[in-house]
Amino acid sequence: MDFPAPLIQGRLIRRYKRFLSDIEMPDGSEIVAHCANPGSMLGLATPGSVAWLSPATNPKRKLKFSWELVESDGALVGINTGRANAVVAEALEAGSLEAFQGYGAVRREVPYGSNSRIDFLLPGDEAPDCFIEVKSVTLKRGGGLAEFPDSVTARGAKHLMELAKIAQEGQRAVMLFLVQRGDCDAVSVAEDIDPVYAAALRQALAKGVEVLCYSCNVSPEAVRLDAALPLRL
Repeated sequence: MDFPAPLIQGRLIRRYKRFLSDIEMPDGSEIVAHCANPGSMLGLATPGSVAWLSPATNPKRKLKFSWELVESDGALVGINTGRANAVVAEALEAGSLEAFQGYGAVRREVPYGSNSRIDFLLPGDEAPDCFIEVKSVTLKRGGGLAEFPDSVTARGAKHLMELAKIAQEGQRAVMLFLVQRGDCDAVSVAEDIDPVYAAALRQALAKGVEVLCYSCNVSPEAVRLDAALPLRL
């Protein structure tokens, strides 16, 4: 996924109200940028961190910039959770994900479950339909281990229960953790942050939900799906 315009480097002053961030621009001015991340961004919102912004393409938009990347522990991290689906969509449409070979069409945001929408539905001709839920992962607290979630997510646990129901009905259900950074070698669940989510993930696995994990190659030019990572529970 290429960024539609060159990113602009600044420095984080603060992140607040979840979706707002104050950024110092290269000329010393300060602007308010949209922060498209509903999580806690644990370890990624330290004042003074180098931040990369995308300019708005809509001239009528109130906030003229969106916060896209942050430098943390020597790595670039994609903090815009909305970009995760774009990265996966690009890979699915290119047929570059071996786990989903044999499927043709890629449908997005399809209603399913209890008032939910699945990120991707791959209709199967000779195979069961494949339902894919994508979660953006940014948390890293030590070593090379990426963790999800970085805050309590009742919505995430609900998605797991709905995927488990799909799997029990004979369809293919996949939870895909996309690590928007390139400095991790495995993915785990942050059980100390959300034990309910951790329990839901184990139950989903027991009921036939597949869990796939991938890292990303992150740069100021693009975020691209990179290597498969193991899940460690």
